[in-house]
Amino acid sequence: MRVLSVNRSTVLVELATLNDVLALHASLTTAPLDGISEILPAAQTLMLRFDPARWTPPTLIEALAARDLTASSRTQGNRVEIPMRYDGEDLAEVAQLCGLSIEEVIRRHGESEFTVAFCGFSPGFGYLVGGDATLRVPRKSTPRTIVPKGSVALGGLYCGVYPQASPGGWQIIGTTSMPMWDPTRASPAILTPGTRVKFVARDSAQIAETPTKENPVDRPYLEVIAATLPAFVQDLGRPGHAAIGVSASGALDREALQRANVVAGNPPNLAALEIAFGHWAFTCSDDVVIACAGAPVTITITRASGEIVDAAMNTAISLRSGDLVKLGYPTQGVRTYLAVRGGIDVRQTLGSSSRDVLAALGPGPVVKGSVLPVGRAAHGSTPEVITAHAAQVLPKAGDEVVIDISVGPRDEWFTEDALQLLCNQVWRVTPQSNRIGLRLHGEKTLTRRKTDELPSEGMTSGAIQVPHDGQPVLLLADHPVTGGYPVIAVVAEHHLDLAGQIPPSAKIRFRVIER
Repeated sequence: MRVLSVNRSTVLVELATLNDVLALHASLTTAPLDGISEILPAAQTLMLRFDPARWTPPTLIEALAARDLTASSRTQGNRVEIPMRYDGEDLAEVAQLCGLSIEEVIRRHGESEFTVAFCGFSPGFGYLVGGDATLRVPRKSTPRTIVPKGSVALGGLYCGVYPQASPGGWQIIGTTSMPMWDPTRASPAILTPGTRVKFVARDSAQIAETPTKENPVDRPYLEVIAATLPAFVQDLGRPGHAAIGVSASGALDREALQRANVVAGNPPNLAALEIAFGHWAFTCSDDVVIACAGAPVTITITRASGEIVDAAMNTAISLRSGDLVKLGYPTQGVRTYLAVRGGIDVRQTLGSSSRDVLAALGPGPVVKGSVLPVGRAAHGSTPEVITAHAAQVLPKAGDEVVIDISVGPRDEWFTEDALQLLCNQVWRVTPQSNRIGLRLHGEKTLTRRKTDELPSEGMTSGAIQVPHDGQPVLLLADHPVTGGYPVIAVVAEHHLDLAGQIPPSAKIRFRVIER
C-alpha cells in the first residue's frame, strides 16, 4: 500500500491489485472511518477525501494499514440481471480476436458473473471485472465518435454498458434496453461498486421513458431576451457521488456565487446563473431583487417607462415588472454570477441544481427564450441595501496569472526537468477551454519518463493532467471522475476559484508551494 498526497483533503491510496482495491473499498464501506467524506475506487487505487481537522496523512495511513485486505474480507454486493441481445457490430471481430466462434463468445459471456470494480467515464458507467479471461480483447484502434446508449462492450480487462450515447473505443457485442442511469430514481445508477452482474440473452422489452413535466410558471420569472453564449444554472454542486461516476460540478467561482447570493438576500448556496463572457439581456415578470458578482460587467436597466439607469456589481438591485436588464462584456475574468432573491427555482438532480456539462446532468443550457422561475421567497420581498466586500481583481486576456500548486501524485512519471519546465515556462490558456478544464499550451512540452498506460484512477478539480502530446490540461468542476493520464501536480484549493476565471489568451505561471 502506498498513499500519495493529492491536496490537503485528498489522498490516492495505491494498491498492488484490483482485488486489493475491492477489498479495501468493501472494508471502508462496511466499517467507515469517521471524517472520510468520499471513497472513489479505480483500477489500482482508491481516492479518499477526508476532513483535515480529523486526519493527517500519517494517521490515515496507520488506520488504512490495519484493514484486512484478504479476499474473505470482501462482502458481496447486490446481484443484477441485465437482459441483452447479442447483436453488437463488433461481435464477429471479438470472436476472431479470441479464436472462438460467435456462439462460443455468447456462451462464455452469458455464463460469466461480473462485479462492478469502479465507475467513471460517465454517470452510471460501471467497469465490470471477473468475466471469462478468454474474452479480453483490445480496444479499437480508432474510437467511435458515438456509441449508442445501451451498448454492451468489452475493452481489455473490462466489460461495460454505455448509459448514454457517447464516444468510446470498446468492442460492442450487444445491446440492452435496461436503463443504467436514471437521475429520477432514488438510486440513479443500477451499477455501483461491488454490484454483481449477470447478462441474460433475451430480447428485453423497450422501457419507455416517462417525459419530464415542468411545472407551469405561476410565479415571478426571468425571460432571457439575448444570450451570446448559453449560461448555466449553478449552485455549490453535488459532492459525494463520485463512486457512481458523478463529479461535484457546481460554480467554478464559488466565492462569487456565494457573494451574489448574500448580496441579493439569499442563503449563499442557492441556485444562480453562471454567465460566461456577458452580452446578456433579460426581462422580469414581477418585482424582484438581483445581484451580480464575479467577472465585472456593465449593468443597464431600461424601465417600462423608458427611463435608463445604470446599476453596480456587488450591490442589491431592485427591479420592477417589465424591466429590461442588459449585461455587458466583462472587463476582467470570464464568469459573472447573477443571483435573484429566492433563487432560480429549477428541478434538482442528486440534491443540486447545478448543470454538469460533461455528464449532461441538471437543468439544460439557458439560452435566448429560456424562462427561469424565481423562488417564491422572492415575491413581495422588501429590497435591502446590502453591499459585499470589494471583489478581487480578475485576470484579462494577455495577463500573466500565478497559480499555486502541490506536486504529484504522479510526478514520478515525468522526466526530471518536466516539473522545472512546468513552473518556469508560461502556459497560454487556449480557446478550447471550458467548464471541464483549461487546455494549456507551452512552447515546450512536458516529457514523460514512463510511457505505458496509467490505469484509470480518481481525478479531482485542479488536477493538472498531461496527455501524450505533453500539453497540460487543468481540470475544473465538470471533469470526469476518473482518468488515465498522469497528474503531475494539483492546483491549491485556494486558487480554484481564480482558475475558473482565467480567460483564453491569458497566461499561467505555476508556483510550487507543497511537495
